[in-house]
Amino acid sequence: MKEKNSSKKEQKNKKSKYITPVFWFIIGMFFASFCLATFFLIYFKVTYKNKVIPGIFLGNTYVGEKNANEVARIFEEKNKSIGKSTITFQGTDNRIATVSAQELGIGYDVKLMVSQAESIGKNKDIVSNIYYILNSYLNGTYLNPSYTSSLDNTTKLLSPIEKEIHISAQDALFEIKDKKVVAFKESINGRTIDFDAIEKSINQKIPEIISGKIKSVTLPIPLKILKPNIPTEKANNLGIVEEIGEGTSLFAHSIPGRIHNVALAAGKINGVLVPPGEEFSFVKNLGDVTQYTGYQQAYIIQNGKTVLGDGGGVCQVSTTLFRALLNAGLPITNRVAHAYRVGYYEQDSPPGLDATVYYPTVDLKFKNDTENYILIVAHTDLDNLRLTFNLYGKKDGREVSMSTPIVTSQTPAPETAYQDDPTLPRGQVKQVDFAADGATVIFSRKVTKNGKVVIADSYKSVYRPWQAVFLRGTKEG
Repeated sequence: MKEKNSSKKEQKNKKSKYITPVFWFIIGMFFASFCLATFFLIYFKVTYKNKVIPGIFLGNTYVGEKNANEVARIFEEKNKSIGKSTITFQGTDNRIATVSAQELGIGYDVKLMVSQAESIGKNKDIVSNIYYILNSYLNGTYLNPSYTSSLDNTTKLLSPIEKEIHISAQDALFEIKDKKVVAFKESINGRTIDFDAIEKSINQKIPEIISGKIKSVTLPIPLKILKPNIPTEKANNLGIVEEIGEGTSLFAHSIPGRIHNVALAAGKINGVLVPPGEEFSFVKNLGDVTQYTGYQQAYIIQNGKTVLGDGGGVCQVSTTLFRALLNAGLPITNRVAHAYRVGYYEQDSPPGLDATVYYPTVDLKFKNDTENYILIVAHTDLDNLRLTFNLYGKKDGREVSMSTPIVTSQTPAPETAYQDDPTLPRGQVKQVDFAADGATVIFSRKVTKNGKVVIADSYKSVYRPWQAVFLRGTKEG
């Protein structure tokens, strides 16, 4: 038993003899490595205290072993070259503005890049410092360059163009009095330069400018929509949101009395609200047409003749509204063509697109078959002698197609007639009627909604031939 115990002690002593030297060898190696690493770090810290450690690149530029001022000078020189690059901003209307990269502050962020390069291998983490120093020395460390720009200057530099491009948004105006809209203005979107989009497009080009790949670049001037504070749909609770139809006509060569009557009659219809499901009557809304209601004398068709009468020109208004109704795709429940072709209505339109009215029997009517109110707005342009009707409501998906009016038959105007007039001085001749060929004109209209035909109508106008009539004076002395 004693022999066994002594044998174990001998084995244990032998092991301890081997372990002790190994242990101290490891400790020694660790200590030596620590000392070497410490010496290494102290050497680099002292040697490169105010310099970038070896192996550091900023982009493709080697900056190792250089002090901060040397690195800064390298990239300041590069910035001088970059600053000469130009950026041209071009608008859709060919307005242009050219600025330099220097004006936009485009270049290397020298201060930040120097700081980044200097910080490699000099933080508080010793292990990390050793890794970066060795890796940089053996393999090189490549840092991405940092860029800078002062794109706030873009607003100032493009200010002259922005003043020309900028359009302020306009709020809607909607005022009702006595069931009629007395003040209406549709909201209008504005526009301005989208500086955020410009900044984004510049930033996308900065790497190419700084790398020298491009010396000049042209960028479009993007625009953004300015929304009104009060859009049309919020200015009323009648469902009037947008324009649904328009009609125009010209009345050049009208006598002053006719021009006056056109403007007066258009004003009577302007602002009328047509509720959903109801039928509109032109004559009913127009009212009596006499000198007592403000109308002047102008030529009208009466009893088969063209004569001076109160309200001549009112049919210019009904004709224009008829065209707006056609374009809006609304059901027209009553329309009568003129007895003969009238030159006013063919100044900007083929024949067959007119509508006569005569208080109180001959009328123009339509039905509002939409789910919202319809507002009728008239605009009389007295400078260009143009009348426009705009219909406002809410679009419901209907689409309108119309055929071109076709003249199916034509009859020459009768010979000119001369009539004696004892009220005119002898020898004086005055034209009171104007020649017009007779014709039959046909056109059709199709209105579809969600792919289905909701209206299919045709319009036939039979115009009688009309002779020119001159009055010859017979009054003596």
